[in-house]
Amino acid sequence: MTTLNPPVTPDEQSRHSRRFGLPVATALVMGNIIGGGIFLLPASVAPYGTISLVAFGVLTAGALTLALVFGRLAERHPQTGGPYVYAREAFGDFAGFLTAWSYWITTWVSNAALAVAAVGYLDVLIPVRHSTAATIAAALAVQWLPALANLAGTRYVGAVQLTATVLKFVPLLLVAVGGLFFFDSANLGPFQTGSTSAAGAISASAAILLFSYLGVESAAVSAGEVRDPRRNVGRATILGTLGAASLYLLGTLSVFGLVAHDRLIGSSAPFTDAVNAMFGGTWGGTAVACMALVSMVGALNGWTLLSAQTPYAAAQDGLFPRFFTHKRRGVPTYGVLTTVVLASLLTVYNYTAGPAGVFETLVLVTTFTATVPYLLSTAAQIHFLLTGRADRVNRPRLIRDGVLALLAFAFSLWLVAGSGYAAVYQGVLFLFAGVLVYAVMAARASRRRPVA
Repeated sequence: MTTLNPPVTPDEQSRHSRRFGLPVATALVMGNIIGGGIFLLPASVAPYGTISLVAFGVLTAGALTLALVFGRLAERHPQTGGPYVYAREAFGDFAGFLTAWSYWITTWVSNAALAVAAVGYLDVLIPVRHSTAATIAAALAVQWLPALANLAGTRYVGAVQLTATVLKFVPLLLVAVGGLFFFDSANLGPFQTGSTSAAGAISASAAILLFSYLGVESAAVSAGEVRDPRRNVGRATILGTLGAASLYLLGTLSVFGLVAHDRLIGSSAPFTDAVNAMFGGTWGGTAVACMALVSMVGALNGWTLLSAQTPYAAAQDGLFPRFFTHKRRGVPTYGVLTTVVLASLLTVYNYTAGPAGVFETLVLVTTFTATVPYLLSTAAQIHFLLTGRADRVNRPRLIRDGVLALLAFAFSLWLVAGSGYAAVYQGVLFLFAGVLVYAVMAARASRRRPVA
């Protein structure tokens, strides 16, 4: 009689699964934060003027406070699951489930968004957008290749992630730093445009920029796969966030100074225009398209792993369907497959629905669904600090940890407000749909519980 899950020998497990060290964990954080957003951000925020650089600064400071809080939480709870583990430990099963559910939605919708954006750059290299069928096939290929790398084992996930991060970090840094030597302040345009107040312009810019800062929690979510997580998760989170933020700020500033403001507002490839301004010619479009594809595939590789880790941790506690606990070669197999199938269906829907589709709205929903785990994680840290339990509180650092947690909570709450009414409305509907799933899982757990 055959079994659905044949046993895996320790030798086979060790060959294909390997814990991440600090370099790979840092690459995971940087790779997940730096997806395709950096190639689009300068043109997206240009309509608000150079005041958008202030929004960059605010978001970077907020992301660092979150990074520090996640590092401290990972020291106390170095298990796979990250925000889910913290929320459940502090507030119980229901809060843990909402965190896992919300984070899971964020991951697979973000994967679909990255795949759709990648097709735009792929078209520069290989024309695929001449037909809907070819476009869909290209988008699905971009999603399934990282999924297959994940299914091959965590050893290969780490190798792909580290390679992709290096390949995109070097050229992006060259553009960001090299562009400063060609910087022309006359291209910057006005500091603030329109009649919106300064605070309103910063909030509006931040709402656009948020999607590109998701991923600061990456090492914490995969803590179970990181060597010495109590030490390395916090370091990787901070180093990865600082590295990504530096590229964002330098890259955007360089593009602002290389491309005239009026032209930048209408640009669909701002880094291409910046490279052309630096060196002349039109070869920059091809080079930037290659960098963007490497960046997005690397981000999809990391996000695919994260999308399976949270439901895996929740399923182990009986809060998600049991099949999410199936693990092979160090990777939650069914979690990867379920996520890539959902993202693929959403991608197909986006292209078949046409320009009037709701895909853009769903992407905005991720800015709300991502902040739910952030809010609950920072609230969990505040809870641990206020309870004063010796196993969770480092008393000499109590004041510093408390201030950081409060700042991170306020930052997360500000992000919820900046998501917009439509995104919050849609996001709440997604959360309420999860309540039904929780009711079913809780009922099953009650039936299995022995009667006194």
